[in-house]
Amino acid sequence: MNCQPWLKSLVHKCLNINQSCLLCSEPAEQRHPLCVACEQELPWLDEHCLRCALPLPMTGLICAQCSRRPPAFDQVLAPWHYGFPLDTLISRFKHNGQWPLGRLMAEMLGHHLHHRYQDGLARPDLLLPVPLAPRRLRARGFNQAGMLGRWLSRALDIECDERLLLRTRETPAQQSLDAQARRHNLRRAFALACEASLKGSHVAVVDDVLTTGATAQAIAQLLRQGGARRVDVYCLARTAKPGQA
Repeated sequence: MNCQPWLKSLVHKCLNINQSCLLCSEPAEQRHPLCVACEQELPWLDEHCLRCALPLPMTGLICAQCSRRPPAFDQVLAPWHYGFPLDTLISRFKHNGQWPLGRLMAEMLGHHLHHRYQDGLARPDLLLPVPLAPRRLRARGFNQAGMLGRWLSRALDIECDERLLLRTRETPAQQSLDAQARRHNLRRAFALACEASLKGSHVAVVDDVLTTGATAQAIAQLLRQGGARRVDVYCLARTAKPGQA
């Protein structure tokens, strides 16, 4: 009896090889719904600051800002810089509720982190999504950082806690502000739940995009004050400096 067609069908089913690419609708032929051609077109972040992941022209460097004033977080981990078509995918996930795109990016971020762990990156004890202001959460209906955190938690087998980090006051959207205004905007915007116990822990803050780093800095300072010994930042993308390609 020839069972090769049956085996082939089973393998394709298990690996989801028959699924379509979410970008071009062609057969993905991979575990995740993205074809090889579209995956290669993503703006992969290769040369970047070792601390904040700011795109740089060379590898193995620390940017001037991190050298002058080291941030409260230890390291930013991001597979991409914020460019086309990733910026469109994030926007469609974040503002149009296209969750399959968010799950795809979270899955790929998880693969990126797995490789980094194999290369010696320390695994955190806990994932903490950046909380969304209540008014914005009601308007959007979901917190994109929370969803990314839950997907990463399953992919990495690391606990995700969405109740430990709190947003204590409404603030204007960060996108319309410059770096200084962003820092001022976030003063006393976050707090830890009263039952939070972070002494000696290694935590990773989860967000979609890191721009100036003001949010990451404010949260990392809070977590350090709460006893965390190390704070990393996991995000999908890192923006370049204004005017930098």
